[in-house]
Amino acid sequence: MLLRYFYDEYLAHASYMVGCQKTGEAIVIDPSRNIGQYIVMAKANGLRVTAATETHVHADFVSGARELEARTGAKIYLSDEGGINWKYDNLINVNHQLLKDGDIFSIGHLKFEVMHTPGHTPESISFLLTDTGGGADRPMGVFTGDFIFVGDVGRPDLLETAVGYEGAAEQGAKEMFASIERFKQLPDYLQIWPAHGAGSACGKSLGAIPSSTAGYEKMFNPALQYHDEETFSRDLLRGQPEPPKYFSIMKQVNKSGPTFKGDLAAPSKSNDQSDLIKWLKNGIVIDTRNVDEFGKGHIPGTINIPFNKSFVKWAGWLIDYDKPLYLLVEAGTMNKLLTALYSIGIERIAGYMDVVSAIRNHPHLESYEEIEPEHVNYMERSAVLDVRNQDEWGLGCIPGAAHIMLGTLPDRLDEVPQGCPIVVYCASGIRSAMAASILQANGIKDVYNLKGGYSLWKKQKVVSTKSI
Repeated sequence: MLLRYFYDEYLAHASYMVGCQKTGEAIVIDPSRNIGQYIVMAKANGLRVTAATETHVHADFVSGARELEARTGAKIYLSDEGGINWKYDNLINVNHQLLKDGDIFSIGHLKFEVMHTPGHTPESISFLLTDTGGGADRPMGVFTGDFIFVGDVGRPDLLETAVGYEGAAEQGAKEMFASIERFKQLPDYLQIWPAHGAGSACGKSLGAIPSSTAGYEKMFNPALQYHDEETFSRDLLRGQPEPPKYFSIMKQVNKSGPTFKGDLAAPSKSNDQSDLIKWLKNGIVIDTRNVDEFGKGHIPGTINIPFNKSFVKWAGWLIDYDKPLYLLVEAGTMNKLLTALYSIGIERIAGYMDVVSAIRNHPHLESYEEIEPEHVNYMERSAVLDVRNQDEWGLGCIPGAAHIMLGTLPDRLDEVPQGCPIVVYCASGIRSAMAASILQANGIKDVYNLKGGYSLWKKQKVVSTKSI
């Protein structure tokens, strides 16, 4: 047996390829849209991808299962659990098999047993893997998808908070409790292979370790320490982060089937400043530089989403899927940017331009200033805007600040005070810098970013209090 682990740091998403070396067959579990990596890995190990499967209808990335089926002829195995609202659509011409709890299928000498593990979503399933080719008659591990993570479990509220199904959060929490009780009956030695790691919005506090064991999670995973459903449900639902705006779009895309990447039109490159003017009028222009460079000088009307590990998260929050998207990019990053954007279904990428050339050739740049924490209270007529998450806001804020979480800012600009300087802050100054770009792009020009954010403000406040 061959087991390979793939991890997308932008999505905090883990996928797996399991191969039977005796028959040369391989299956991919929870594949990303970047399917080439699996085909290359299979070929390098003398295998061919003959199957793919998903643990559930994903909300945080575009699945590559259907494209693997179209490109390689792989059979895809999909959940048939959860009721009519959670069934996959458009499978008439797709080589597939629907799965119920207790079903067994084999890839070569690899046996997969299906467990229905609802809670994160009603259709969620897990896969117990047994390597019968090696003589085993018991499973060695379980692919848990978004059910059991290292140190956490999947959030049960997304169908309500992101998709709009009223009452789904409470029902999901109850189902999660029942699924966990069933999980606790599994042998302690089983390896646990989850679909996400730290940084994913599919749970509250996922661990950064890629895998675990059932026994370890039973002992130390906080969500597995409860013995009554009511307390468990209350605590699981409390403090869940805001669901990214794009999750509802991903649910529908993965349920119905995405456009294949090979069918997407490639964006055109331009060096013409007149094109940039048209882009600003017709769509959204994203400057992908780091926040320090952007703050010192940028083209009016552009929005700053730095190309780092948080890029996909904030792109999904801040980019309008219905508008053409244009990118100002640094040298050598365009292909990676496209992969990242396509991974969450942002496909209307109409053009791009080298950001250094664009800045150099633009006649009228604008900027925003950073302000030291001790100067906030001395700015006349200023308003203070906190763009942190709700749970951060609940733990403390700068007195008098208004709260608009960064991801919701484009839809709540009418709540931003007008006609006065705006001091924006987050925890450290990165999210607030993006917020400053959104404000300026929408005509609110007198903006200041709080240097060091709330963390530095609070630290200096403590120091100044002690010195009194």
